[in-house]
Amino acid sequence: MTKKLLIFLTIVAIFSLTAWVAAKADNDNSTSSKGQINAEEHRSAVANFVQGLLNVADREEGGIGQQVRVIAQQQNDSEGTTTQAIEEVEKRNKIKTFLFGSDYKNLGVLRSEMVHTRNRLDQLNRLMTNTQNATDTAETQSQIQILEQEQTKIENFIKAQEGKFSLFGWLLKLFNR
Repeated sequence: MTKKLLIFLTIVAIFSLTAWVAAKADNDNSTSSKGQINAEEHRSAVANFVQGLLNVADREEGGIGQQVRVIAQQQNDSEGTTTQAIEEVEKRNKIKTFLFGSDYKNLGVLRSEMVHTRNRLDQLNRLMTNTQNATDTAETQSQIQILEQEQTKIENFIKAQEGKFSLFGWLLKLFNR
């Protein structure tokens, strides 16, 4: 009789835990959009950023135009990697996340891309000082602010993903160091 009771309680505990994980995941999904990013929003924002920079580059042919064009192209290339990493983190199985934690590999990719983007923003800020046209300076500054906002959203996304509760995540972090 005790074995049957123990098996029954184990099954009830597993189902309860699974239901709790599913409810927590639904709650996380409904509240995670504040100040965070999803892949499609990021793709759109970067496309707008690149287009704005290319407009500046076209007007600045003789001066900084080519350098701005290169930065725009680099950011456009980076967008694919970033978007793919965000999608991978977003579609990770909720139970797997509960047991083992977030997708730390793709979160690392996002951190790496953030460093590259920060370097490009620094280059743009330096180039902006060489711009003769006030309109181009204002447009470049506007594009820089847009990309900085995207950086903040990605950082919030990373923090939220790393902050998710997991049973064995601490163990995986220990082995990944």
